[in-house]
Amino acid sequence: MSSHADNFFARGPSPLARVTFFSLMAIAVMIADHRFKALDAVRFGVSTVLTPIETALQWPGKTMHEVSAYFGNQSQLLADNKSLNETILTITAEGQRAKLIAAEQIQMATFQAAYARLNRDGVIAEIVRDARNPFSRRIIINRGMTHGVKAGAAVIDGVGVVGQVTTVGATSAEVTLMTEKDQSVPVMLVRNNLRAVATGSGRDGTVEMPFIPVAADLQVGDVLVTSGIDGTYPAGLAVATITAVDKNPAFSFARIIAQPTAAPDHYRFVKVLLPSTAAETYPLIDVTSSDQTSVKTGSKREAKLEARRAQRERER
Repeated sequence: MSSHADNFFARGPSPLARVTFFSLMAIAVMIADHRFKALDAVRFGVSTVLTPIETALQWPGKTMHEVSAYFGNQSQLLADNKSLNETILTITAEGQRAKLIAAEQIQMATFQAAYARLNRDGVIAEIVRDARNPFSRRIIINRGMTHGVKAGAAVIDGVGVVGQVTTVGATSAEVTLMTEKDQSVPVMLVRNNLRAVATGSGRDGTVEMPFIPVAADLQVGDVLVTSGIDGTYPAGLAVATITAVDKNPAFSFARIIAQPTAAPDHYRFVKVLLPSTAAETYPLIDVTSSDQTSVKTGSKREAKLEARRAQRERER
């Protein structure tokens, strides 16, 4: 049997003939499509069939791109959020610092406006802390002997009398507030020029006016200012406002309570009046008879003794 077998089908056209035929067929189709739009329907059908397939093939790559963009945007948002928070904290701190500086400038301007007429030199001091004893009304300032501060100097703030320097160090000093017990300030009522002595109560941050007769003309709301007779506090400084008047006929003296005008708890700075520029001593006229008068010089010591005598009288 022969190993070579003839082909079952007869041999077709040659390859060259096939190329020529299909080329002419392609050219004819292109001319028909260009001139007569004969393949628009076929093109539309093929596009309709292939579009879902193309979309399905593009979906994995598109999904990966969107996922990568999502995490990239998330990281960028977190970084931006952190940067914005740091900026907000910085701006907030700077804003608080600016408010503090503005408040300090306002207080300094208040010093100049309130006490320009006194023509007194002084030292601006910062309140460092309160005294360690919680039962005493004292504060510590950051100015001392090297700055010209001396014991007995008057201390004021932007609105009124704060107290008096009692202990002086090299670079710091202790100020006893006027509300401390046994501290006294010669005062005068603005309404009727009645002179008296205001002493600290030592209890609730108020001051009292001992040794005032029941018949004295005092009212709630009267403003007390320094009279200037003690040689320590210049005349005209705001001291307190009367908040309670108890005129009990059973007692010889009225009970007068006043709220201090100064508020050292609300300020950072105070002004210490230098002893060399303290108020001059004012004369007190004591009428001893109808035809003879004598002039007595008021002093801080006499004011304190008078206040203590009034306190003992009330305690009796």
